[in-house]
Amino acid sequence: MYAMYTEERGFPESASKARAAIRAALITSAIAAIVLGVIALFWPGPTLLAIAVLFGLWLVIGGVVRVATAITSHFLSTGTRWTLGILGALVAAAGIVCLFNPGKALWVLTVFIGISWILDGVMALFSGRDRATVGPRWLYIAGAVVSVIAGIIVLAMPGVAVATFAMFGGILLIIMGIVTLFTLPPSESVNRA
Repeated sequence: MYAMYTEERGFPESASKARAAIRAALITSAIAAIVLGVIALFWPGPTLLAIAVLFGLWLVIGGVVRVATAITSHFLSTGTRWTLGILGALVAAAGIVCLFNPGKALWVLTVFIGISWILDGVMALFSGRDRATVGPRWLYIAGAVVSVIAGIIVLAMPGVAVATFAMFGGILLIIMGIVTLFTLPPSESVNRA
């Protein structure tokens, strides 16, 4: 049906090229996901190091953006600009520290994840208690409790949590790559048949 529509409009060649480009991009991303997943499973150390470096870069970029925003946002109050600038400088400095000490970056990232899961769970508990939920209230509260418990476990055992993140991340990448390969849009030759 799609092929008939594009032929009627007079651009079957461009549609064919677009479809081929999309398929090639999906295949490339799927293979990259599978390869990265295997690397994460069998070489978690280098994978975690790469994650730590990326986290450090993210912090540096985020800090620089905050400082630039503080300098250029004349519509903000002076106090807000100073606060934003100081926060940006601290975030950028933390990123530089993470780049030079990736082990600390992983620790900081793990602590951040643990704290955010605890806070998310506590907020969900309060909203579940107040009946401000969409689904069954008990399910929402159970999910909140699991989030708090998971956050506490991550904070209590950050080393195990980081290794577990790498393992599950690797498995997820492999699964997503395989699913992508099996759900590709049909090629032009299959579509004409």
